[in-house]
Amino acid sequence: MHTGGVAFTLTIDCGGGGIKGSVLDEAGTMRAQPLRVPTPYPLPPELFVKTLVQLGERLPTHDRVTVGMPGMLRHGVVVATPHYITRSGPRTKIDPELQDAWFGFDARTALEDAFGRPTLVLNDAEVHGAGVVAGAGCELVLTLGTGLGCALFDGGALAPHLELSQAPVRWGMSYDTYIGEHERRRLGDALWSRRVRNVVEGLRPVFLWDRLYLGGGNSRLITPTQLARMGDDVVVVPNTAGIVGGVRAWTLNASR
Repeated sequence: MHTGGVAFTLTIDCGGGGIKGSVLDEAGTMRAQPLRVPTPYPLPPELFVKTLVQLGERLPTHDRVTVGMPGMLRHGVVVATPHYITRSGPRTKIDPELQDAWFGFDARTALEDAFGRPTLVLNDAEVHGAGVVAGAGCELVLTLGTGLGCALFDGGALAPHLELSQAPVRWGMSYDTYIGEHERRRLGDALWSRRVRNVVEGLRPVFLWDRLYLGGGNSRLITPTQLARMGDDVVVVPNTAGIVGGVRAWTLNASR
């Protein structure tokens, strides 16, 4: 533990397929190569906490913790998390017992107690966004990975979370499914990229953003042709933002 103010932040980015983490200094520079472990399933909250603590133990000493996880969270409490209530991972059958266990789970308190350090728990796209937003105007962050993540910032302040991923979009599919990893693999990058552009254009009149950031592990797979057609107000950002944002999340009005 370091004295004289906060020095190092452990940031853990939790996804449907993997959980990765690193430790950052006050400038947001990684002090260790990110470590990644597969997301274990089935995943009750107790195993989730244990997995994160074990990952943190393999990384350098830290003073506080930032965790980004999929789903709807309010003040660090889980309202819904789509992947972690399944028996074997994304797109598998929902386990009612896991659904009950996760609903209302105070992740922030549980992790703060387990780590013994101040802890911030947000939606993973919100942490990602904290690492990239300029802090001016209306900025939307969409993360493309197992599913779709969403975070909205106004003047650098984090807005209440919208679980856009669960909204229906076409053919009975949610955004999570329509442009998620399973459909990308099925369609191939070219057709999937066209879908992503269609989604962007469909959301444009809804948000009227000043800047849209596309992040997550799959954003780099968008074809240059489709990206160019989205316009200059759409930018692809590195997936490392999901970890780098762990420091800035504490200052961007994120402790709601």
